Amino acid sequence: MTSQRAFATWLASTSILLCSLLLLEAAETTLDLWPQTAPGEKGDMPAEADTTKSTDGLVAGKRLIRLGNVSKPTMTIYRPKPDKDTGAAVVVCPGGGYHILAIDLEGTEVCEWLNSIGVTAALLKYRVPSRPGLEKHVPPLQDAQRAISLLRQRAGEWGVDPGRIGVLGFSAGGHLAAAVSTAPDRAYPPMDDADKASSLPDFTVLIYPGYLTVKEEGDKVSPELKITASTPPTFIVITQDDPVRVESALHYALALQSAKASLELHVYPRGGHGYGLRRTAEAVTTWPDRATDWLRGRGLLKAKQ
Repeated sequence: MTSQRAFATWLASTSILLCSLLLLEAAETTLDLWPQTAPGEKGDMPAEADTTKSTDGLVAGKRLIRLGNVSKPTMTIYRPKPDKDTGAAVVVCPGGGYHILAIDLEGTEVCEWLNSIGVTAALLKYRVPSRPGLEKHVPPLQDAQRAISLLRQRAGEWGVDPGRIGVLGFSAGGHLAAAVSTAPDRAYPPMDDADKASSLPDFTVLIYPGYLTVKEEGDKVSPELKITASTPPTFIVITQDDPVRVESALHYALALQSAKASLELHVYPRGGHGYGLRRTAEAVTTWPDRATDWLRGRGLLKAKQ
C-alpha cells in the first residue's frame, strides 16, 4: 500500500511538472509599452472590450475579435520553437480603421504564421480609437516606435537579431507600419534607456494598407509618410477590388520607386479587404507564401548564428 501511495504521489508530481513545462513552452510574454501612463493618456477611456456584434460578418467562415477602447498599449512576444528560430522578429500591427483592433484575424493568427517560419512575433496592441485633438495615427505611432525600440533594446533576452526587426501591418495597421518606417524623428520625448535604441524597422510588410495617399490631392502620398532612399525594403499586397482603393497602394509603390527604395508589389484581381491570412479560394490568400519567399530572398530567414 505504501509503495502504491508513493507511486501515485510520484505520478501526480510528474504530471504537474510536465504540464508546467508544456505551459511554459507555449507561454508568451506580455509587457506594458510605457513605464507609466502612455503619452497624453488621461485614464478616462471606457473599459477595453470585444465590440464584435452577432450580426457582424464572418471572414472565411469564422468570427473575429474587434477589440476596442485600448488605453494601455502592450506588446506580446511569441517565440518560435528553438529548432526553427531564425533570430528575425516582426512587430505585428492589426488593422481596424484606427477605431478597433482585429486582434485575432490580423494579430494572433499572424503571429502563429510568423512562428511557423522561424520568426519571433511581437503583437502590438496600440491605442484606439483616435484621440480628440490629435491626428488618428499619432498615439499608435508613438506605441509602434516604442515597441520597436523595446524589442531592439531587449533583443538578447528573446534571441532576436537587432538588425533583423521588421514591421507588418494590415489596413490601418498597414498605414501605421508605413508611418513608423518613414518617421525620421521620434513622436514623443525619450522616456528611458529603451528609447536610445532605434525605432526604425529593418523591413516592412504592408497588407491591404489604408490611408497611404490623399485622394482629394490626386493620390499624393500622405504628408506624414516621408519616403526616402533609406526607407526600409517594403513588401505590399493589394487587390483590384479592395474598397480602400488599389490606387492608394500603387501611388505609394511609385513613390518608393521614385525614391529608389526597395519594394515588391503584388496586385491580385479579387479578394476585397480584411481577409487576414485565412485561406479561401482567392489567390490573394496565398500572400503568406509570397511574403515568406521575399523574406527568405532578402536573407531575413537565415539560420541564427
